[in-house]
This record gives sequence, structure tokens and C-alpha cells, in this order.
Amino acid sequence: MKLRYPQVFLFLCSFCVLPAVFAAESGVKLNTPVGGWRTGASEGEGENFRQTVNYPASSVNTPVGQANTARITGQINATPKSSEPGRLIVNGVSMPLKIDPSGRFDRPFSFPNGSNSVEVRSPDGQQRSRTQFLNVSGGATPAKLRVLLAWDSDGTDLDLHLITPDGAHIWYGDRAVPNGAALDVDVTTGYGPEIFAMPAPIKGQYLVYVNYFGGGYRSDEDGQEEAVQALTTAQVTVITEEGTPNEKMETFLVPMRAVGELTLVKGFSYP
Repeated sequence: MKLRYPQVFLFLCSFCVLPAVFAAESGVKLNTPVGGWRTGASEGEGENFRQTVNYPASSVNTPVGQANTARITGQINATPKSSEPGRLIVNGVSMPLKIDPSGRFDRPFSFPNGSNSVEVRSPDGQQRSRTQFLNVSGGATPAKLRVLLAWDSDGTDLDLHLITPDGAHIWYGDRAVPNGAALDVDVTTGYGPEIFAMPAPIKGQYLVYVNYFGGGYRSDEDGQEEAVQALTTAQVTVITEEGTPNEKMETFLVPMRAVGELTLVKGFSYP
């Protein structure tokens, strides 16, 4: 039989596929960010990315009063009862996502200007939800250099350290320096992210370090404290010219074996 209207046939077939797609996504509700066009935080809302450091690490994900424009929130329904994290994928960068026992998630995130995509997947990978939005934050200069740190364990704190060509050291103790570089997000409760951004990078050599600052502790038979989980894997992603045709992204995995360890992850030149 020869179809006279193949376009109509394909259109009707698409309705057979859509229910399966929606079924895969229906188990994840992504409350924020909201898709579409936005211009940053509403008046009176704060975009605060730093958490209070205390150990054992707090289970709080996002500071009180955090603007919805700077957080990723939602619910995974009927998620298997396990301690495994979900997956968070922001602009192509995949990282673990902490999920509480009720299936809720809430992470601070600093979104760059321009087009952004956010996808959340359940721990078993069977459920997912995705949104896309255009971020226009009051004429702010887009960051030409961003470095993201995530890691694969809960209740631990890894810290991102950057040395810029002029010798500036950006870390949680000095989060914004005169050359414009800043540590936008500093998560202390496991998984991350921590995000470094620089709108106008200086030409020269950059050094990226990760410090295993600490984590949940327990006492042994002799009363000595030790980390609950000694080994954790750091994931560092370096992005240049994000959101442009010249965008370049590199990801590095580094095992962190003991609290106090400081590791040089990457040295690179810009441009």
C-alpha cells in the first residue's frame, strides 16, 4: 500500500511515542529553575551560595532565603529507598544530586548568562525531567572561564582552589578578588557543586587545586576520630567561552584519599 500523506502518518505515529516519553519523565518534578526567559532574582531575593561550615557536615542543602533563580529544587516520586544520589546535568556537566529520604532535592547553583539546560534523573536512571531557560541578569558580563567541582560522597567537603596568573588565590576563605574572579558556590554537605567564575580572564597560567577539607567523623575503639568515608572522587570541569561557538569543556576525575589532602588537578593557559 502506498501512503498518499506520509507527513500525516508520521504525525499520528508521534502520539504513540509521546506517552512513553511522558511516563519516563512523570516521576520527577522540577520546581526550579523555571523554563523560559528570566532576568535574575526578584527584588528582595538573595542569591547566596555559601553554606556554614561545620562538622559533621549538615544535611542542609541550600541556605535559608535563597532566591529561586539560584537553586535547583524538586521531587522524585516513588524513588527506590536507597542512599544513592540522583544525577544532575547542567549545560552538559553531569554530577551527583543529593536526594533526601522523601525524594526531595534542593541545590544552590550559579547559572551563567545565556541559554541554560537542567536535567534531573532518579538514582536508577528510569525517571527524568528537563527544562531550558534563557538567563539575562541585568547586563552582567558572562563568565569566559568557569570551573566546577563535584564529588561522589555525602557528608564530606571538598574545596576548590584557583591560582590566577597574577598570583591571586581564590578559595572559600577569599571568595572574590580584585581581578574579577570569584567562587560563586561553596557547598559543604557532600556532592557539591563548587563553582569558580571569571568574566575577563587574565592571559597566562592557571592552577586548579582540590582540597579534601573534611567530612563526617566517627570515633574508633581508642577514641580517635576518623573519616566515615576516606576515599572520594573529585570531578573537576573546566569550561572556557561557555555558550559560544568557541566553547571548550574538559573534565578530570581525581581520587581524594584522605582528609587534608591537597591535589593539583590541572594547570592550563588562557587563552
